[in-house]
Amino acid sequence: MEAVAYIDINAPLVERCRLNDRQAQAELYRRYAKAMFNAALRITGDYAEAEDVLQESFLSAFRELSSYKGDSSFGAWLKRIVVNKSINCLRQRRLQLVPLEDFHHDAPAEPAAPPTGEEADEQQYRADVLRRCIQELPDGYRVVLSLYLLEGYDHLEIAGILGITESTSKSQYSRARTRLRELAQQRGLS
Repeated sequence: MEAVAYIDINAPLVERCRLNDRQAQAELYRRYAKAMFNAALRITGDYAEAEDVLQESFLSAFRELSSYKGDSSFGAWLKRIVVNKSINCLRQRRLQLVPLEDFHHDAPAEPAAPPTGEEADEQQYRADVLRRCIQELPDGYRVVLSLYLLEGYDHLEIAGILGITESTSKSQYSRARTRLRELAQQRGLS
């Protein structure tokens, strides 16, 4: 099998952005704003802060395009900026991660087939309730849970991002899952 080089579909837009093309910047913003806002919201837990993080992230990305080398997708590069700015936002709120003892880590469940009809409506309702429960988690729990479960970082990466130990990341994740289960049960999700 022949090796295929990675080509980012946004490369032409990125090149136009490097030349300060406002239309290209607007198009990249349109393509990525919703996903990046959601990532910021999952980490900060605050709508207004997530909006600020989103704006600051795009401004930084456009200012620092010279540091984007194209060795990953533009979206992945932008997401790292959003995650870092979100975490800095939390640090400004004096995020405190509580060191915890060892834990037992369960692997995430396999995804189910897409639902249809009433099942889809019920699943959407449950997802909305679960999102609200995640927002109620303490900052430290919510950040680790979001980075691990929703953003796809491993515990070693999370430890590096947050400046904590890998075992603290795992412990925070375990405690977050436990607290999330409690909150979900209180709202009738079992």
